Amino acid sequence: MRDSWDGRIRRAETLSGSGGAADAMLAFYVDLLRIQKDIYESFRNRSLTGELASDATPEMQLAPRVLTATVSKGPVALRERAEQMLSRAAFDEIAEPFWHKPSDRDFFGKVLVQPYLERLAEQGVRPRYRDHLRGERRCPFCGGAPQLSILEEHAASLQSGGRQLQCANCLNRWTFRRVVCVHCGEEDEHQLGYYQSEEFPHLRIDSCDTCRHYLKSIDLGKFGLAVPIVDEVSGVALDAWAVERGYQKIELNLVGM
Repeated sequence: MRDSWDGRIRRAETLSGSGGAADAMLAFYVDLLRIQKDIYESFRNRSLTGELASDATPEMQLAPRVLTATVSKGPVALRERAEQMLSRAAFDEIAEPFWHKPSDRDFFGKVLVQPYLERLAEQGVRPRYRDHLRGERRCPFCGGAPQLSILEEHAASLQSGGRQLQCANCLNRWTFRRVVCVHCGEEDEHQLGYYQSEEFPHLRIDSCDTCRHYLKSIDLGKFGLAVPIVDEVSGVALDAWAVERGYQKIELNLVGM
């Protein structure tokens, strides 16, 4: 089941007032989610083709709104980039490069394209010019990399089931084997590690010592009210733990962590 945009916004608002280390990031994320919701709603009752250039709505083309929000509340690195882009960047210069070659460093392109791709996934319209991105460990719909792993309720004892991956591009979810590295395919349990903190009992780091990559898992069996794409952002302390130990995240989230 997909989370609604309103549900994501409410969860981010709740978490941003919790007094944690991620409060500022979550407050920024609330603004991004509101922008994305408007983009997503702009495709309601529209027949989409899967081609970005022809489907883009006026709401999606308001790139300056994304840049202004970033200048106001974004992390320092993103804020500096947004200031440089604000006077000259157009929609095509932001969205088109991400469409053809998505990168987790291309935060502004992802903000604009993500809700469009989610709408395409809901309508079952394949995105054009992205077939080259698909692979065994990437989203079967749009070819995006996995943002996070979701452990379903009552699935703690399962070795091959109860796990989904959520795409960083279209937010689609798909079932994936449980005991395997999502990045390199390593299956040796001795090479796969897990880290949890008492501060985030429903979050954990899934790491691989073969490729030195990691992603976060959200355990809905431990906290069913979690909104995975939002709760993943709240666990910035877990990202710090992983990076300090030399692991690289498979896909940075929308606020650059």
